Amino acid sequence: MRKLFAAVLALLLAAIAVIGGLVLGVIPARADTVVGSKAFTESVILGEMARIALEDAGVAAEHRRQLGGSRILFDAVRAGEVDLYPDYTGTLRFEILSTEKLAGDGGIAAALARQGLAVSKPIGFSNGYALAMRPEVAERHGLRTISDLARHPELRVAVSNEFVDRADGWRALSAAYGLGAIEVRGIDHDLAYRALADGQIDVIDVYTTDAEIAAHGLTLLEDDRRFFPAYDAVFVYRSDLDPRAVAALDALAGRIDERAMQRLNRMVVMDGASERAAARAALGLAAPQGAAPPGLWQRIGLRTIEHLRLVAIALAGALVVAIPLGVLAARSRRIGALVIPATGLLQTIPSLALFVMLIPLLGIGAAPTIAALFLYSLLPIVRNVHAGLTGIARPLRESAEALGLSTWARLRRIELPLALPTIMAGVRTAAVIAVGLATLGAIIGAGGYGQPILTGIRLNNTATILEGAVPAALLALAIEGAFHLVEAAVVPRGLRPAR
Repeated sequence: MRKLFAAVLALLLAAIAVIGGLVLGVIPARADTVVGSKAFTESVILGEMARIALEDAGVAAEHRRQLGGSRILFDAVRAGEVDLYPDYTGTLRFEILSTEKLAGDGGIAAALARQGLAVSKPIGFSNGYALAMRPEVAERHGLRTISDLARHPELRVAVSNEFVDRADGWRALSAAYGLGAIEVRGIDHDLAYRALADGQIDVIDVYTTDAEIAAHGLTLLEDDRRFFPAYDAVFVYRSDLDPRAVAALDALAGRIDERAMQRLNRMVVMDGASERAAARAALGLAAPQGAAPPGLWQRIGLRTIEHLRLVAIALAGALVVAIPLGVLAARSRRIGALVIPATGLLQTIPSLALFVMLIPLLGIGAAPTIAALFLYSLLPIVRNVHAGLTGIARPLRESAEALGLSTWARLRRIELPLALPTIMAGVRTAAVIAVGLATLGAIIGAGGYGQPILTGIRLNNTATILEGAVPAALLALAIEGAFHLVEAAVVPRGLRPAR
């Protein structure tokens, strides 16, 4: 038994070394300055503005766009994975720095300084929260202010997922206005507009510079109790940022007002312009020149390479760890009683939560995505290795022992070949699951097929969504078929399942 536990420990140490080497091998070279942005259009435009301004100041910069919400970006800046990102004073006060209990925006700079961060001068506009309705629905119910909502608990309210639990979000708003009788649900910010237009919901939260407000002629309910604070747009950056970059950010102060920001958002969301073009327009620069953007098939090819890399590395690591673990679990009931439930427990962790939880350890990008896929791939492989080996008929085991074969020889020549169909089924399942889950990696900057899916949701563009969703589905089918071919090649004919 001691030998088995020693083997388990050696296996885990080897796994850490193998997976660490594989993950570190895919971390891209870091630019001098990394600009981050949240997963909505305005943040991407502001991030692109910062990148252009920094490069014009002679600072090499890279823009990593659509990296989830406020907390992900803030933690990434503190960890040094990102050097700066656009945010809003209200969000900083009531969400990021909520434990500081700041009385006003004037305390933000000092609170950030205690964490090694700083804040730029305001960019020039405020993008606050508001509640919006279709005008005919507001008129039918006689709604003009947020206070009026208390009289209509039957209304269907859906707010952005981040807004649900923010310190300045729905719960605090509900308490301030007495809206506790209203049932609220979370929804993606960009999908909310579509649901509102289709009549599936009645009230949504909006950003006051959203282009969709004017485009759909929505009615904004008056914040008659002055609940929402000011949300002045600023850049949060590391205190050790290049002084040239700091000067470039401060030079953007006062450049954009609310109407200008609405126009920029409309350029991207409604008119189909790129965020880069909108950012250059905001800076008074000509439209971007140079090589034409990659075509559809080129984009799909690049995303396919990114996606396959994530899946292949995670699956390779899982095979290195899971097959020996499955063998040990089959050899020892005590180890099996520990390993099988432990890998099953990993499977119960919500995927998005696991991706985000790994950021403090591995940063953003491919590394945490690969680690999450690796963890989710363990259970199908371990379980099927265990099931395949323990399912071998006793007469076959006794025959192998009667031949006088060593334990290793029995495993290699008889037991693993007999269990191979079951093992291959587990590997095939893990691979297909990894293809689907890898799309979530785009939320933390890993690329792959999830990138066009996120962009399509943000821009309400079905074609862009399909640009990621269809190849992901086809890749899963292709991998499924490829594993069937491999199984036919490596599994002896007499051991193949009867059709």
